[in-house]
Amino acid sequence: MNSKQWDYFCSFRESFKQKIEEWQVYSDELEHILNKINDITKTPAYPIETPIVYNKNLDLIKKDDEIKLIVIGDNPGKNEQMKINNSYLVGQAGKLADNFFKNHPELKIDFRKNVIILNKTPIHTAKTNMINYFHKFEEKNIINLLNQTQIWMAKETANLHNELFKNSDESYKPELWLVGYSELSSKGIFTTYRKTLLDSYNTSSSDFNFLESWSKVFVYQHFSMNRFAIDLKNFQKTHNFQLNDSLSQLGEFHKNNIFLN
Repeated sequence: MNSKQWDYFCSFRESFKQKIEEWQVYSDELEHILNKINDITKTPAYPIETPIVYNKNLDLIKKDDEIKLIVIGDNPGKNEQMKINNSYLVGQAGKLADNFFKNHPELKIDFRKNVIILNKTPIHTAKTNMINYFHKFEEKNIINLLNQTQIWMAKETANLHNELFKNSDESYKPELWLVGYSELSSKGIFTTYRKTLLDSYNTSSSDFNFLESWSKVFVYQHFSMNRFAIDLKNFQKTHNFQLNDSLSQLGEFHKNNIFLN
């Protein structure tokens, strides 16, 4: 990263840490609700160590790292919330993502070095769809927290992408991948994130138009259950595109379905 990119990234990282600290006041209440959800859904018992998770891998990013991609997952799962990890996409889905880039060296992206990994919310659940129980239980504090976190993450992620984008050279413009197509739909869990993200990119500043960086935002199926790879493979078979073209065309197709419908 150049100096402008690095300074903004550091500012984002520090702000993110501070917000996580602010949100920790809900940890005990959230842990109680998560245990209740796990009992009802007969989820095998596991220790809930970090109900609201900061991605410690952000602290490993250095100024001389070249950031080519921001990947946005859903929310921290069992592996991500363990104190020994406290990182995003380190479970099975993360391994599939890592392997995808290792199996495609032509993309020249190291998933653990050239990628900033964020989520739509830092709130942990064993499975993403368990977030729906916050509404079923009418847990107003946690529902409010869920909305707060989505709004903050969407706004600040859009700003981060825009700053990295506008301060990069012409040889490579960082992309932003939203993985988890279904939960961004009109009936999905992350409608607040979707709306806030779109509104953020539609906001123009005096020196730069967010719509330019919006052209490098793409939407895909999640890495979990190999859905990302299967969807991409089927798209390539149908259209007979090379990998880079398939990624951009598929990502734009899903993006239009999610944000224009």
